[in-house]
Amino acid sequence: MKKNLIGVVALLVSCTPLLAQEVEYEEYDLENGLHVILHQDNTAPVVTTSVMYHVGGKDRTEGRTGFAHLFEHLLFEGTKNIEKGKWFEILSSNGGTNNANTTQDRTYYYEVFPSNNLELGLWLESERMLHPVINQDGVDTQIEVVKEEKRLRYDNSPYGQLLPVLGENLFEKHPYKDPNIGYMKDLEAATLEDVKAYNEKYYVPNNAVLVVAGDIDIVKTKSLVQDYFGPIPKGTDVSRNYPKETPITTERRVQFYDPNIQIPAAGLAYRTPGFKERDAYVLDMISTYLSDGPTSKLYKKMVDDQKQALQVGAFNIPQEDYSMYFVFALPVGETSLDTLISEMEEEIAKVRTEPISERDYQKLQNKFENQFVNSNSSVEGIANSLARNYMLYGDTALINKEIEIYRSVTREEIMEVANKYLKPNQRVIIDYLPEEKPSN
Repeated sequence: MKKNLIGVVALLVSCTPLLAQEVEYEEYDLENGLHVILHQDNTAPVVTTSVMYHVGGKDRTEGRTGFAHLFEHLLFEGTKNIEKGKWFEILSSNGGTNNANTTQDRTYYYEVFPSNNLELGLWLESERMLHPVINQDGVDTQIEVVKEEKRLRYDNSPYGQLLPVLGENLFEKHPYKDPNIGYMKDLEAATLEDVKAYNEKYYVPNNAVLVVAGDIDIVKTKSLVQDYFGPIPKGTDVSRNYPKETPITTERRVQFYDPNIQIPAAGLAYRTPGFKERDAYVLDMISTYLSDGPTSKLYKKMVDDQKQALQVGAFNIPQEDYSMYFVFALPVGETSLDTLISEMEEEIAKVRTEPISERDYQKLQNKFENQFVNSNSSVEGIANSLARNYMLYGDTALINKEIEIYRSVTREEIMEVANKYLKPNQRVIIDYLPEEKPSN
């Protein structure tokens, strides 16, 4: 059930800090502006090729939402040199796997191949960037795919509307107010010219980072990267100037009805800083302290001890310009939503007003040490981290030093940040309710 509520990865629990081996990499730019990061690891004969584009759900105009997510699908349709429907056939017949995903801030494509197919992976991604076939048939096909995904993941999934409800109620001006998947009416209204213009604007080398990680030879890989990506023309520089939000200073309460649930949820939503800010790291620690694992404060109190909640969670949902902080609970039996809200606020208030214990602080540090080590435990994970740290944080070296930020956070700072962002007058209370059945 928790998975249905918010798609976040749980932090790993450990009792002792671990040491992560430093990730070595080399990075440089091609003349067309494509940033390239290479990581050599010859311990296993596999290689990951990935491209992250700095384009996500927020990159749209009014009336044309959801284009980045549409393109996540559309750019598998085919290219000048890859027939429609052949992409996955090429991949599987050469021992490869792949995937793609889109957030409000970026789109990520990657392939994992046996290392003797490195060149194939580079060719596939260069084809996607240079020679995509974008026609009416492909656009129509993928709009239908997106519509079906929306029905499955959002419209007909229990608690599937939670993220859209958060965005709608925490933002008035910024594009985060609209769902990453977009509105179907906007996609249906899009013209082929709209879609082609979007591709020309965002899916260009100077708005992307290429990562090659795994069993590679650096000199040979550089030559291949130049051969496949060097000739791609540079695009126009992307500029962004999204409207700023007015701070939330008065508590609001809203209701949303979901026809797919029988058990309501009570939620406390806060607008918090973008993930590059130091305070965002502290908020990560606060959410872990409150609800990660059976000994966390909210879970132990409301689920185990007082038997008021079936589930409870606190999440800092990271985004580039503003993040969203959400604390929720599902009631047991006749427990009221007001009771859940009161109990959640009581624990948040403790974090605002007094330092957490030294024991809890050390437990937090241990968890983040383990999370850090785990994120760099596979070549695939390293490729993702390198791309994300460069593209979204502007600092590739975070792959080795990000843990130092968490280590430097003090108990007093945790209290200060909670008091800065998680006060009652800064929140939206969300009553997420089963849809009312019409009376006979």
